[in-house]
Amino acid sequence: MSNNVKKSKKLKKRYINNLILLIIALIWGAAFVAQSAGMDYIGPFTFNSARSILGGIVLIPVIYVLDKKRKEEISQGKEVIQNKKTLIIGGICCGFFLMLGSSLQQIGIQYTTAGKAGFITALYILIVPILGLAVGKKAGIKVWIGVVLAVIGMYFLCMTSGLSIAKGDFYILLGSVAFSFHILVIDHFSPKADGVKMSCIQFFVCGILCMIPTILFEHPELYSILQAWKPIAYAGIMSCGVGYTLQIVAQKNTDPTVASLLLSLESVFGVIFSVLLYGEVLTLKVIAGFVIIFIAIIVSETKLSFLKRSNVREEELNV
Repeated sequence: MSNNVKKSKKLKKRYINNLILLIIALIWGAAFVAQSAGMDYIGPFTFNSARSILGGIVLIPVIYVLDKKRKEEISQGKEVIQNKKTLIIGGICCGFFLMLGSSLQQIGIQYTTAGKAGFITALYILIVPILGLAVGKKAGIKVWIGVVLAVIGMYFLCMTSGLSIAKGDFYILLGSVAFSFHILVIDHFSPKADGVKMSCIQFFVCGILCMIPTILFEHPELYSILQAWKPIAYAGIMSCGVGYTLQIVAQKNTDPTVASLLLSLESVFGVIFSVLLYGEVLTLKVIAGFVIIFIAIIVSETKLSFLKRSNVREEELNV
């Protein structure tokens, strides 16, 4: 009975974490609008540097509050000792791949269409399990079926013309690879370190690294940065401070491939916000994409336990 209770709690926690990842996808989908608006005033490295540093600053008071709570737990003997070295290494690694992914994506958006950018970025749902195999992580057949369906859905949703690897497309593809490594690095370090602190470190690392090409190539003016304060604020507080932090916390009990499937819904939400804010017309092709992606997530996450229960009930009735 106790084992069943533990399994039930573990399953419930998993579904809650998956719901959190879905909310993150919603936040990131809206961030596409902020990213596009910010590029009207400043360059990609300036934008990513500003929003990352803001995201790190936002987390400082959160860490202060959590540390006070942790001190109370220490007094009660409930504190779990964590390795500070692991925390720092994890934060630096996450920040490095976050810088690569977000910068390449931001650069690529300047040279390609939004549809191609959304589809190519979503390829990390294929890249994650492939990279995972290299480090000994296995994905079940249902996850692979979900991956294939999700890619087909992304094609219907985002593609408006034939796929060709142009300059912008290549940058977006490289960014997708970087985001795939980011997901796997989080999966490795998040069970071993404080998620919020690691998120804070990754933002400051990302912001500082982006600051180097900002100074060398973009030479931003304070006036231009202030003009872009609204998109920077949303991307920094919501996309970075809230989104990436929740990602680290939620991925502790979620398969990285399933996480990538859920997070890929940012492209879906990006289209929805485009419809709501810019009056974009939904075609049958786009609606088909919504349906296929939804089916992909259901297939990858459902254990079909309800079928087993129904079979058991049938056997009981026959007896």
